[in-house]
Amino acid sequence: MKHINIETLRVLFPGVLISGLIALAAQFISDHYGAPAMLMALLFGIALNFLSEDTPCKEGIAFSAKIILRVGVALLGMRISFEMAMELGWPVVALVIGGVIATILFGMLIARLLGHDTHFAFLSAGSVAICGASAAMAISALLPRDDKSEERLVFTVVGVTLMSTIAMIAYPILADAIGFDDTLAGIFIGATIHDVAQVVGAGFSVSQETGDIATVVKLIRVAMLAPVILVASLIIRNSTMAAKGGERPPIIPGFVLGFVVLVILNSFHLFPPAVTEVSAEISRWALLTAIGAVGLKTSLREVMNVGGSAIAVLVTETAFIACLIIVGLMWI
Repeated sequence: MKHINIETLRVLFPGVLISGLIALAAQFISDHYGAPAMLMALLFGIALNFLSEDTPCKEGIAFSAKIILRVGVALLGMRISFEMAMELGWPVVALVIGGVIATILFGMLIARLLGHDTHFAFLSAGSVAICGASAAMAISALLPRDDKSEERLVFTVVGVTLMSTIAMIAYPILADAIGFDDTLAGIFIGATIHDVAQVVGAGFSVSQETGDIATVVKLIRVAMLAPVILVASLIIRNSTMAAKGGERPPIIPGFVLGFVVLVILNSFHLFPPAVTEVSAEISRWALLTAIGAVGLKTSLREVMNVGGSAIAVLVTETAFIACLIIVGLMWI
């Protein structure tokens, strides 16, 4: 690891500062006008894309998009514990986990059928199945880099954020139309909407009980990030990197190991509530800063080249997990 000294901090500071300012602006818009903070950070970053070509900012932007991102993902682990799963019961947990796995497999298949590469297939499917923009950034950090990496990530983040916002409005109405009570509505909302913020918004718009259950179910999906990335890293390590003859990545990426360790420690109630709350805030701001940096590195022209079939992939994956969970809840 590069030694952090005064000179390194001086080089990184301008890029990290601009990424952080974008995060602050995005949160301000979110707090005052209700717009999704992640989407705002991404769009503000894209609007200032020229700064990524500016030598003083370039290193810090790259640092924010990679290192700060991984810190944010790792700290998500402090929001999750095994106790959450026990409270819901194993049939519900099995349905949620099964929904994640089935959606990833279905997404991989449908994306390939529509002509997309494996990287976009996994990125889109993982983001829909697990936790939206946060999962997209974590998966992107794992995948081997190429000239389309930023383009794929930005398109996926924009797509899942927009669909999460639509679902936040539509799914409570859909749950009521189906006849779900507060408990089933909470499970449905938590198991299907992509981003945590939209799950909370949709759940508590129904009732306090629905909001509480939806949040717990959503965090179980977030916990699936670790095993999914672990399996993917093993596949990448043994195939893609080996085929290129390059150095193999570690079996477990460091940020995923940190995530798992924090989940285990939090399951034993080793962190005071105040520490957990602070870590959640740090994680949220780190992810917001990182997505602002990703936007800074992205050209809007490149994103527009992704095409209509990519939109079809995200919409189809979203419809699949919603239908699967509805059928599963009716069966249970």
